[in-house]
Amino acid sequence: MNPSPERQSAHRPLRAVDIIIKKRDGQILSTEEINYFIKGYTTGEIPDYQASALLMAILLQGMTDQESTDLTMAMAYSGEVLDLSPIIGNAVDKHSTGGVGDKTTLVVEPLVAACGLKVAKMSGRGLGFSGGTLDKLESIPGYRVNLTQKEFLAQVARIGIVLSGQSADLAPADGKLYALRDVTGTVPSIPLIASSIMSKKIAAGAQTIVLDVKTGNGAFMQTMEDARKLAELMVSIGRLSGRKVVALLSDMNQPLGCAVGNALETAEAIQTLKGAGPRDFREHCLEAASYLLLSGGKVTTLEAARQMAEAALENGTAYEKFRLLVQAQGGDLRVVDDPSLLPQAACIRTVNALQAGWIAGIHARTIGETVILLGGGRAKKTDSIDYAVGVVVHIKVGDRIEAGQPLVTIHARSEVDIQLAEQQILSAISWSDRPTEALPLFYGVVQ
Repeated sequence: MNPSPERQSAHRPLRAVDIIIKKRDGQILSTEEINYFIKGYTTGEIPDYQASALLMAILLQGMTDQESTDLTMAMAYSGEVLDLSPIIGNAVDKHSTGGVGDKTTLVVEPLVAACGLKVAKMSGRGLGFSGGTLDKLESIPGYRVNLTQKEFLAQVARIGIVLSGQSADLAPADGKLYALRDVTGTVPSIPLIASSIMSKKIAAGAQTIVLDVKTGNGAFMQTMEDARKLAELMVSIGRLSGRKVVALLSDMNQPLGCAVGNALETAEAIQTLKGAGPRDFREHCLEAASYLLLSGGKVTTLEAARQMAEAALENGTAYEKFRLLVQAQGGDLRVVDDPSLLPQAACIRTVNALQAGWIAGIHARTIGETVILLGGGRAKKTDSIDYAVGVVVHIKVGDRIEAGQPLVTIHARSEVDIQLAEQQILSAISWSDRPTEALPLFYGVVQ
């Protein structure tokens, strides 16, 4: 009787080329093979061209949930892994898969921290049409995002909240592979996306994770089918790696809230923390916060979590927690108390409707790309950004609009930029001569 292929491979040294061939042919990689490859690539023993070949094989052949979990853990443990349990106990985190006008972290984190959960979050910068939390925070003069690990841990122990950039020591394999995926056409692989997100969360010490998985024309997952697959895989990775994960499926077929652009979004988040803000954005934040409070063990029902979150918004404790966060990280509190002191664009113009009717669509990605055109985003990671520019969208899908009513307000560096942006924005808005339905905020929960 011939020994099994697994038994045979145990007697011969592992080689990168054999692992590539195995995945190319649609076979399942073992934990040992995945660990070997990720470790070898992180240390530089396995070159980029072999890593690129494996990434393409994964894109074409897919991975099982167990393979995806093994890949996640190998990337998470390719560098330092934070243990937050002595300080926090059950460390909670929220992650959004990115969208247009998505400034939820700026509200949700102070909100749940005000309710008694300690929040230690590492966020990223914006790339392409999707904005980044760090860029929004840096629109507040003086706000420091580059904390040392010692400062990061000391701050969450002291005030119960910290929000900074990711340390280069955390999940370095993910950083290397992400850069490679960007230039090898392997970004849209659900196992690679899921393992990239989850490896960073696990390396940063999260035990309980609420994921906001967006779907629509302003999201990376443009179809509900792909969004659900990604959500289910990340929840499965969480279960197999001993973490508690809940995924919300949310809409990104129009911007979330009204503001798109760093300083504008920061101002809108502050307004929301003060009890105002756009209805859809406030509702989205309360829903995400409720699941965090429930998953983090503060309450036993979603209804009780919702009541707790609403109270923290209404009584001002969430706003005070945000002030404490900004103060602790060197930000100018005058800007928090008076958001009109945030960076202001040189040219501001409101575009009014030339017709009456119902709003049938607001293409979120086009709005996001317009903000990049204005200078408020990055085409590549090294690009600098203008915090002041952006767009405020005054309408929602389903609204009845009269001629002369404001559609959007453009914040730009010049009149020329305003004219270019206006053309692009008007092309993103579609009209109907009969009533249209409003879009839902959420499509479901995977847990």
